[in-house]
Amino acid sequence: MTDTVGVIFNILFWAFIIISLLSPLIRQKNLEVQRLELIRDFEKKRKSRVIVMIHRQETMSLLGIPITKYISIEDSEAVLRAIRLTPEDMPIDIILHTPGGLVLATEQIAQALVKHKGEVTVFIPHYAMSGGTMLALASDKIVMDENAVLGPVDPQIGNYPATSILKVVEEKNKDRISDETLILADVSKKALMQVKTFVKGLLLANNRTEEDAEKISTMLTDGRWTHDYPITYEEAKEIGLNVSTDVPKEIYELMDLYPQNPSMRPSVQYVPLPYREPGKASPTKGK
Repeated sequence: MTDTVGVIFNILFWAFIIISLLSPLIRQKNLEVQRLELIRDFEKKRKSRVIVMIHRQETMSLLGIPITKYISIEDSEAVLRAIRLTPEDMPIDIILHTPGGLVLATEQIAQALVKHKGEVTVFIPHYAMSGGTMLALASDKIVMDENAVLGPVDPQIGNYPATSILKVVEEKNKDRISDETLILADVSKKALMQVKTFVKGLLLANNRTEEDAEKISTMLTDGRWTHDYPITYEEAKEIGLNVSTDVPKEIYELMDLYPQNPSMRPSVQYVPLPYREPGKASPTKGK
């Protein structure tokens, strides 16, 4: 009898271990299926190719280690492949949620988007900073949530803004500046010129006037703001970007399928139901 209980206990114990190990994989696979279904429905509605680039913290491994993502070479390869598989005259919709990433990868994607003959629309439900903003500039239309933000695209050299490195060289006696700082200043000067030229080229390729392209590229690259400065919808419009706030509900539904890494205690909690305003009737189901 004791041996039987021991065998049952061992079976239950190992079954628990196996289920615990497989549960994250099953949950992740289920999320991926839901994402693909929603993307396909949105493509049919818009008659477009939908490309999703959402970088947020997700638990991807069996050990539950959170991984933070950014625009990488792997991303550029995947996006370029998607563009190649898209007919030249078919619109492309990009759902973008990113803190930025590698300049090389970002510029490759931006160039491919500008060359695409069909209309390119970038949807930004929350934020698209740095390289994300550069991708938005490569589109024909930018559709932002009214509380979403863009960011400057001024180059960063190591841990410092290129413009700040140049300012040190300008304001300090060169005899008291290290060779390393002088080298960084030389690289900073080249980086600023390269990024501004590239951004201006994107804007000109999207039929902006020479004057507008010069003004916008200068504002976004000259370091007048910190690199994490949030450019709101109102400021983006004032700068001269082609922005609107008509974000389809499917974009928000898709964002819900890219959850942040769950913690032991959530820092934000709310009842996940829309509240109707006083005096308004509840919406009828199916309408």
